[in-house]
Amino acid sequence: MKLSPLSLALLALPLSLSVAASASNAPAEGSSLISPIDPPVISAPEKVELGKMLYFEPRLSMSGFISCNSCHNLSMGGVDALPTSIGHNWHQGPINAPTVLNAEYGLAQFWDGRAKDLKEQAGGPIANPGEMGFTHELAVDTVASMPEYRARFKQAYGDDKVNIDRITDAIAEFEKTLVTPNSPFDNYLRGDKDAIDADTKAGYALFQSKGCISCHQGPAVGGTMYMKMGLIKPFHTNNPAEGRKAVTGKDTDKHVFKVPTLRNIELTYPYFHDGSVWTLEEAVNTMADIQLGQALSKDETRQMVAFLRALTGEQPKIEMPILPPSNHATPRPLPFVAE
Repeated sequence: MKLSPLSLALLALPLSLSVAASASNAPAEGSSLISPIDPPVISAPEKVELGKMLYFEPRLSMSGFISCNSCHNLSMGGVDALPTSIGHNWHQGPINAPTVLNAEYGLAQFWDGRAKDLKEQAGGPIANPGEMGFTHELAVDTVASMPEYRARFKQAYGDDKVNIDRITDAIAEFEKTLVTPNSPFDNYLRGDKDAIDADTKAGYALFQSKGCISCHQGPAVGGTMYMKMGLIKPFHTNNPAEGRKAVTGKDTDKHVFKVPTLRNIELTYPYFHDGSVWTLEEAVNTMADIQLGQALSKDETRQMVAFLRALTGEQPKIEMPILPPSNHATPRPLPFVAE
């Protein structure tokens, strides 16, 4: 039997409410629902290095200007800090760009879960006319035109064949390394009772007792399930995104989205799928209201925000790649056209 998002939440809620909601010096019993993030284990360094180059490669876009990093900026928490992203020809995207950091821990990719993994996700923006505006065929021709790229494909895959399967695979391998370990809360979970202060401990206790942990759990503190936005009260927005309904076609999936990660949440504003909220204080109060039917006091809001800020981990240390030069065989970029 397939359970609805509401049923999943209600099943998880008693577990979260049974957790001891104390702000003691020892990690609470509910810590088992959230696990620390570990540093990445890199098994294919050649693929990772190639994927890093392609992640920063603007020539994978029609304009020669937009790269993966444009919307998922690694110097800004893996986002672009815009309500919705700006794509090809100044097209404004329909939804807020989720962070790429710790994305590997998600059950699927995109807010509506239409991509099963990072590899499948990587191919989407390249061919989307409103994002990078290219085609997979042109992307392959562009990369294959440069001898240095072909040499790196040979190092990574055994021969120098360039195709979209390998391009997206390499990007995904790089993105798997974009994790943020050793946050103060991770250190607390590992037994360092002084890693977080009393307000943060109280905020974590509230996070459990109020029921937030029923959806935000796992290593990424989210990303493991889908949930309706506006579970108890409607979420009022002008954003056209329909969530899972766009994938399944079911009316019951309207406004059901993948639960976002709370890791590095203080860096990934503005919040929600429509990017309509800019502060953590407003975000936690909105979620308490429309998802849980509860109101937070000023002290509870402050403590909850303190906990969320303790989820900021070590950011990936990226040495910028030097990309190979174009040549006479490289397809030329097409300029923006005023609409």
